[in-house]
Amino acid sequence: MGKKRIVKKAGEEGEGTAKASSTSLSKKRVEAGMLFVQSTYNNTKSILTDAKGNSLGWSSSGSLGFKGAKKGTPFAAAKVGEVLGAKAQTVGMKEVAVIVKGVGSGRESVIRGFTAKGIAVSSIKDVTPVPWNGPKPKKPRRV
Repeated sequence: MGKKRIVKKAGEEGEGTAKASSTSLSKKRVEAGMLFVQSTYNNTKSILTDAKGNSLGWSSSGSLGFKGAKKGTPFAAAKVGEVLGAKAQTVGMKEVAVIVKGVGSGRESVIRGFTAKGIAVSSIKDVTPVPWNGPKPKKPRRV
């Protein structure tokens, strides 16, 4: 009383639909792109984009399964770089410009993990925001 099985032969329409769906999932080829790295004390996030800034892939140490204080370590950041390096290889990227933001310990580790996959780094730019004046100081204490 369950479902009936339908057995298809090798030359039927099942193969044609699989071919059509695989061609529609073709990746676009990108020669050069940008790698944005945001490194904080608690986590390291990284985004891979093309030259115009359209996102091709992203990764973070939290998304790779690291939890708690381990997310901010250089080891976790290196794994983030390796994952994005593999994504860049599938797209066909050969050169990348790196933009780093933040003060965490994973700033350099992401770049090292990324270049381990064989992609050249053309430039590294630091855009970490630095306060000029900071907050207003406390008033003097009256006794």
